[in-house]
Amino acid sequence: TTVATATLCYYMQPIFVILASPFLLKERLTVKKAVCVLVALLGMVFVSGVLTTGIPALSEAKGILYGLGAAFFYATVVLMNKKITDINAYDKTIMQLGMGAIVLSPYVMLTQNFGTAASSMTPALWTLLLFVGLIHTGVAYVLYFDALKDLKAQTVAIFGYIDPIVAIILSALLLKENMGLYGVIGAILVLGSTFISEMPEKERN
Repeated sequence: TTVATATLCYYMQPIFVILASPFLLKERLTVKKAVCVLVALLGMVFVSGVLTTGIPALSEAKGILYGLGAAFFYATVVLMNKKITDINAYDKTIMQLGMGAIVLSPYVMLTQNFGTAASSMTPALWTLLLFVGLIHTGVAYVLYFDALKDLKAQTVAIFGYIDPIVAIILSALLLKENMGLYGVIGAILVLGSTFISEMPEKERN
């Protein structure tokens, strides 16, 4: 399927978390939270580019299912980590990324040519790769898993939509890529709904 459709399918993850949290985590789903996550999803529709690429064809069903499958398993990461309360964030990161490496290793070894890949790597590329692995994966996941214990799953879900918005803003600022009208609208919807979702509600007398 297209990148736009795959992105939109993958970012169904917050919806899965929101729907499951009342049953699995006993978190109360308020009307405000439900509306905010739907508005954020609408923003994601604008951001994904699916409005310009059009409705996916039936032949893209396989790609759509892969995207939704990824979203489902990503949602289970949030839900299961909410249940794991007696392990610190560092151990969670080492265990989960380590297991991921073990599971993926056979596939990579069977499908990739390490000789060709290694010969095309320059010192600059190795440095960037190590930086992405250590900082943007290792440190980022430590912060992510550490935050899970202090936040509701619904909050984590809605905040998940900020990820692609930051990517779009950074690409516009650093790479001089055009956000486009749909990107701007999507960013406003996502950031606005995220902000409103976390505003404290007035207590009723």
